Amino acid sequence: MDPEIIEVNCPTCNKTVVWGEESPYRPFCSKRCQLIDLGEWADEEKRIPSKGDVNDLDEWSEEEI
Repeated sequence: MDPEIIEVNCPTCNKTVVWGEESPYRPFCSKRCQLIDLGEWADEEKRIPSKGDVNDLDEWSEEEI
């Protein structure tokens, strides 16, 4: 039985990519697209939404130790 070939679209350029060993940058089609996506996260063009601006570490200080 042949394994099913899974194809996905590159999140950067939308090119079709085979999800397998032959595509080392999956889900990206190339190192270039992978680095473009990384740069967007680093520049905070992409982010994961949160429920608030305060997180548990905001109230932490070394004086409390």
